[in-house]
Amino acid sequence: MSVDLYVIGNALVDLEYSVDDQFLQQHQLQKGTMQLAEQATQQQLLNHLSQHHAQEKASGGSAANSAVAYAAMGGSTFYACRVGNDDFGQFYLQGLSSAQVQTSPISSSTGETGTCVVLVTPDGERTMQTYLGITAELSEQQIDFEPLNSAKYLYIEGYLATSPSARQAVKQARKIARTNTIQIAITLSDPAMVQYARDGLDDLIDDGVDILFCNEHEARMYTNTEQMEDTIAALLKLSKTVVVTRSADGAVIATQDAEQIHIAAVPCNAIDTLGAGDSFAGAYLYGMSQGFSLQACGDLAAATASKVVSQYGPRLTVAQYQSVLQQCLPAD
Repeated sequence: MSVDLYVIGNALVDLEYSVDDQFLQQHQLQKGTMQLAEQATQQQLLNHLSQHHAQEKASGGSAANSAVAYAAMGGSTFYACRVGNDDFGQFYLQGLSSAQVQTSPISSSTGETGTCVVLVTPDGERTMQTYLGITAELSEQQIDFEPLNSAKYLYIEGYLATSPSARQAVKQARKIARTNTIQIAITLSDPAMVQYARDGLDDLIDDGVDILFCNEHEARMYTNTEQMEDTIAALLKLSKTVVVTRSADGAVIATQDAEQIHIAAVPCNAIDTLGAGDSFAGAYLYGMSQGFSLQACGDLAAATASKVVSQYGPRLTVAQYQSVLQQCLPAD
């Protein structure tokens, strides 16, 4: 099995609902973040949502969304994860397979597949409550590292910061990547990870990465800075390239070679921000794999993210990803 992008992340089935801000307040959910919950707590939330219309059920997970974007644009992708041998687990793996993302049979084991309740408010912001299920126990034993040996990129999901066994698996993946001169990319994933799992993120980043993705809020929190210039400088001590998304203000790409590029946001009617940053990273990495300039990588990523936030759900169809790619191909 030969792939260009090797991804490690939490396998979660997304259950998406439209709610108002009052609903979030009633259930003490911090808007715009991800909150971990026990199964019983999540079931209580689902019971309260029984009168709401579910907009989407999808094979979710932050890094999986990135993998799907990368694969849909034509890149070969492997996703290392852990699901239960239940209906949700089968649904999850089938969803990745239909998106041309490769997985391993050893990803499935006894237990319950994790679920993420995604609550979308009228302003398009997403708030998540996650029951990790068996994915909380992702370890080296559930991961097939063989495809990583010939990959171009290792992509690590920041949500893994909460799992000691997953962090150990990432250490093994990082070791293989360094041995084979494979670029390592990571996403900080969520402000909640920065706030509550900072040590875990430090562990995942370890002695540094090649590409670090984050949004502006996560970046400021992680570096404890206010001015973007200081934020970028602090992140560049950890990564050769830093990509900071800034919602309507686009994104900033900075490198240790003192290159800094501003990526303009693509105007759109934001309906649902779920998966926007994930697809941004997946598209950006695809551009990198094709030798695009940093500007072209950023433009492709921004166009993809704008398309994602313009509809419900964290992903586009293959045809939509391909359409965005064709519109953004650099001139020869």
